[in-house]
Amino acid sequence: MIRILAYRFSAFGDVAMTVPVFTEFLQQNPDVQVVMVSRDNFKDLFEGIPNLIFRGIDVDDYKGFWGLRKLGRTLLKEYRPDYIADLHDVIRTKTLDLFFIKNGFKVFKINKGKEEKEALTDVWNLDKKKLKPTSERYADVFRAMNFNLELSHQYPQKNITKKGIGIAPFAQHKGKMLPLEKTFEVVKILAQNHKVYFFGGGKNEITVLGDWQRQIPNTENLAGKLNLKEELQKIAELEVMISMDSANMHLASLVGTRCISVWGSTHPYAGFLGYGQSENDIVQVKDLTCRPCSVFGDKECYRGDWACLEEINIQRIIDLV
Repeated sequence: MIRILAYRFSAFGDVAMTVPVFTEFLQQNPDVQVVMVSRDNFKDLFEGIPNLIFRGIDVDDYKGFWGLRKLGRTLLKEYRPDYIADLHDVIRTKTLDLFFIKNGFKVFKINKGKEEKEALTDVWNLDKKKLKPTSERYADVFRAMNFNLELSHQYPQKNITKKGIGIAPFAQHKGKMLPLEKTFEVVKILAQNHKVYFFGGGKNEITVLGDWQRQIPNTENLAGKLNLKEELQKIAELEVMISMDSANMHLASLVGTRCISVWGSTHPYAGFLGYGQSENDIVQVKDLTCRPCSVFGDKECYRGDWACLEEINIQRIIDLV
């Protein structure tokens, strides 16, 4: 059996986006085994994929050049791979790549399309073009190894009863997050006819969502109460998930749940829409020429008024539900 050693260590949403690619790649290439190396706490994302071995690590155990050389030696000894796939291409993985190159391997790397994304996020560029989906960028790494891979761009259909609405109001950066007062209004309206579940993590998020649960009947705060496996199971049971451009959108794709996604300074054109999710379920302000100004939502607003989020009409979200 051919063995591919693949690695990507962060971010959570980007690691989650590798899952459907691995799943379909291994279905189409049953004589291949993949060893996926990533952070320990991402393990449950990869559960149940035939011919995939998940190798979790604590990145703090392998700091600097010598730490990464130690990791490379460990992986080489444990798995004796035939191919190396760098699905991250950052300083940490570039250093790991050097170890494998020195040991006679050709390393196949993701092309993240940095120049295309810089052009896309240039506020003076009025000719915005849709870029290749990130899932296809991952798939290209395996195609470069001369494997066949045709992605379906369909999320799995689960034969379970679905009920309730999930909402994940937070994101890592302000540029990705609908103002909380707007999300609060969305919840108040939806909770009149549907049970609404809150998702999040971190101390502040748990506190805010706990307050919302007390103020709005027919809601339940799940933030901080579920491990990843339990969270995936709960999202699988939902009729619909409402998420910012963040990890919960990708978790919904993994478990076959429709996701209404809200986009501010980022844009689906950059290639990060949840796998199999419909473009009809995207909520965004379309007529702002400065969008997107950021791939990750981490830049300050060029205009200073965050119009990309402040001008979103919440009725659009309610109508989609």
